[in-house]
Amino acid sequence: MPAGNLSKLKIGLQYGGDAFFLGFSPFSLRCNDNGFTQDDLLEGVKLIRDTGKQFYMTMNIYPRSEKMEAIKKHLEFVRKEVKPDALLIADPGVFELVREYYPQAVIHMSVQANILNYRGVDFWRKQGASRVILPRELTLKDIKDIHEKVPGIELEFFVHGAICMAYSGRCLLSNYMTGRDSNQGACSHSCRWKYKVLDEKGVKKREEELASGERSWQTAIGEIRSKTMYLEEEKRPGKFYKVEEDDHGTYFMNSKDNCLLPYLKELAEAGICSFKVEGRNKTEYYLATVAKAYRQAVDDLMVGKKFDEKLLAEVGKTASRGFIPGYLFGYPDDNDTNHERSSSMQDWKFVGIVAGRSHDGLYEIAVRNRLDKGREIEIMTPDDQFTLRVEEMFDLDGKEVTAIHGGAGNRLLRLRKGLPVGAMLRVKCEEGEIN
Repeated sequence: MPAGNLSKLKIGLQYGGDAFFLGFSPFSLRCNDNGFTQDDLLEGVKLIRDTGKQFYMTMNIYPRSEKMEAIKKHLEFVRKEVKPDALLIADPGVFELVREYYPQAVIHMSVQANILNYRGVDFWRKQGASRVILPRELTLKDIKDIHEKVPGIELEFFVHGAICMAYSGRCLLSNYMTGRDSNQGACSHSCRWKYKVLDEKGVKKREEELASGERSWQTAIGEIRSKTMYLEEEKRPGKFYKVEEDDHGTYFMNSKDNCLLPYLKELAEAGICSFKVEGRNKTEYYLATVAKAYRQAVDDLMVGKKFDEKLLAEVGKTASRGFIPGYLFGYPDDNDTNHERSSSMQDWKFVGIVAGRSHDGLYEIAVRNRLDKGREIEIMTPDDQFTLRVEEMFDLDGKEVTAIHGGAGNRLLRLRKGLPVGAMLRVKCEEGEIN
């Protein structure tokens, strides 16, 4: 499971993760400020060790030369203080630094290394890597072929989360459009933005509109919504790429999300030893829901039980762009790679997390989204799931309120007794609430 910060790590542990990938922003393809401090990391390491789980430190950026000295210092800290079960590496230069400054480290080759074939896997095995995280772009047949030809190395595979429009995230769109380098951990996700398709006359007209302020984006889109638009690339005459247009914009690089929950048995038989979930920047609710579903699916698999189809409905309660089985059974078609929205959609809303117990069945809730008094909610814990109607809400001073919402601080709700800290509250969206 992904662990973007200490609180997310705790949720991942609580809801059934066996191993976690985490790291410091400058070295780990995540540049958010809400990640791990050194103190957080060491606390998290202790939690992981106390529960008998594993963790892998991410150092999978493609660094420029000026970062090499910082990486050396970082390796010294990791070697002395952290002692992870493995390091996730992509760049050959960083690989050599690890071999030199942390020779006892176990190395896993990151998905960023784009290792697509058995010769590539065997090359890194010979260099000393013990595991390869294979790209999402491989089919089940590709995975089987690699495992059969290189049986002496562990194989890991992403089973859930976003799919990038570039091989394993090795994209330059963000660099070109915003100056933010995706290969340094600063991707702006330009592939999911809203675009318009314009010829030279259209560009000139659009510039005039912007200068005069006469027409809005929505008006311009409304005029062409009834048309079917296509892109034709200069050197591929006659090859037309359909562009979908709606009230929100134009999308042609916007993949649906990966979900291989029903296919864990096939992956295990193909040689995959570790199922990986994408999403260090996702919410605690996403982590809890996905971890719980995959925990049950793996446990069922290990005792020979048939896959429980209800688990698909569970992961469907998280925000997504719709699910496809990635490239597992072949290359996605237009129905898989074009979607009606650039942002995630969901028909369940994350209300909040139980942050502490109060008294008389009252619980302190870390509120994430609005909930009105009298609404029926669903409560999810690592071992249970049930619905109830919320009839009593209070602020922390005990004053009764009729609604709670994110940004206003924690609130008290009367819920069923016996809930653990970390229980998740969600509500079925009503018409007009669907994101």
